[in-house]
Amino acid sequence: MEQQRSTSESSQSPRSPPSQRYLSVSVSDPVKLGNGVQGYISYRVITKTNFPEYQGSEKIVIRRYSDFVWLRDRLFDKYNGIFVPPLPEKSAVEKFRFSAEFIEIRRQALDVFVNRIASHNELQQSEDFRTFLQADEEDVQSKVSDVVLGKEKPLEESNPEYEKLKHYVFELENHLTEAQKHAYYLLKRHRELGQSLSGIGKAAKLLGACEGQALGKAFDELGAKSETLSIKLQKEAHQLLMNLEEPVKDYVRAVQSIKVTIGERANAFRHQCELAETMKLKEINLDKLMLTRSDRVGEAEQEYKELKAESEEVTRRFETIVRRMNEEIVRFQEQKTQDMRIAFHEFAKGQARLAKSIADAWRSLLPKLEVCSDTS
Repeated sequence: MEQQRSTSESSQSPRSPPSQRYLSVSVSDPVKLGNGVQGYISYRVITKTNFPEYQGSEKIVIRRYSDFVWLRDRLFDKYNGIFVPPLPEKSAVEKFRFSAEFIEIRRQALDVFVNRIASHNELQQSEDFRTFLQADEEDVQSKVSDVVLGKEKPLEESNPEYEKLKHYVFELENHLTEAQKHAYYLLKRHRELGQSLSGIGKAAKLLGACEGQALGKAFDELGAKSETLSIKLQKEAHQLLMNLEEPVKDYVRAVQSIKVTIGERANAFRHQCELAETMKLKEINLDKLMLTRSDRVGEAEQEYKELKAESEEVTRRFETIVRRMNEEIVRFQEQKTQDMRIAFHEFAKGQARLAKSIADAWRSLLPKLEVCSDTS
């Protein structure tokens, strides 16, 4: 899966021919700064590019998690309808927040985040993205926001295709959440089984020391096999984490990002409907004023004209969101299909490899234990 993630770096490599545009970004070297609740992790963000709008071919900056949040929020605000890549969630538990495993998982997820932006035709052109990649640390503002989808409002878009899209997104979130939950249970079981086998192995060696030479040797070998399998199980648990649980969890976050975009579309639709209703009222009022030859006709006409311009702008915004969402969902589905295929293929290979190792280990031990049973 690491190989899969590494290929997410956008555009072309810095070694590409000069005629080709490239934008390569990497997130590396996490460093813990501060203590307690004031502690945080900083990351080195390295950008290599030949884009003319960038300051030089290479830039190295230091960023913290809140800077990535700022970038995501800016993109959400400015690119309505586009599925902005998700960020890894924050750990609310202090003891996990600075664990080596959590830091490495977050670093990889942040690397995927910036490279998804860098490989997106529209998002890569964002001024905020350039600021994030190039500005000095003190110039990057931190902005934290909670995006919460409210309850359904009375005005809702009645479009069969849109309803189908929403149903797909909410169903997909449920299925991905379920898959991520069971992947976690499975890797937890591998870890626990590995720990138990390690304990059995040590106990078998101690028992072997109390037996005769043949049985003692067999017990000693049983202990060695158990400890070897324990290590294999721990390694496979880590592979499950990186190759299955984390990729699935990343798509859970991606679907949540899509739900935010759905919320933006719903808000834009409601705004469009509210303005259309207000325009009708203004039009009726204008007609009444014209019939009565009121001296307020000119003022009412100006208000109607301004409202109409605003309504047309809001309609264009809504139509842009719809168009972008239609394009984005196709791209998202294609990428999801590819990533899930790789994740579950790697999962199946790992399970087959582990099952073979376990079977081979115990099969090689059986004849020796049977000989000891025959002679006893």
